[in-house]
Amino acid sequence: MTKPQIWVAAFLGLFLLLFVLQRAVKKDEQESNPGMGPMMQQQQSNSSKELSGEELFGSFGCVNCHGSDLAGTKLGPPLKNLTQFWGRDNLINYLRNPNSFMSSDRFKEYRKQYTKQMMPSFGNKNVKDLGKIADYLLMQ
Repeated sequence: MTKPQIWVAAFLGLFLLLFVLQRAVKKDEQESNPGMGPMMQQQQSNSSKELSGEELFGSFGCVNCHGSDLAGTKLGPPLKNLTQFWGRDNLINYLRNPNSFMSSDRFKEYRKQYTKQMMPSFGNKNVKDLGKIADYLLMQ
């Protein structure tokens, strides 16, 4: 055998070994929870820990800028009486992509007042969680 053939054979052997190990580990996971794949296990653990809108507000770090009492801080505006500015769907869309709302006059004023902070995007969060936060904020 030539050197290139030896390298190819070694690579294929290593690939087969890793493939067999992956199958064995996957089989062990399925045996520990029959009928449930890893994604279903994660979804079940997440659903058993249902958080309220107020708890999600805290866990997303919103209290750092807006305060636990929603009265605002030096870093972010107050979040009381939002129903005069927002509907539920618009607020969820804002939480998902705040930059798309920055051209309005209200947000231009906020940028002048809160120069050191910028509202983060929560587009990577679950829309149901954002809906809970929106419901919580709109009731305040």
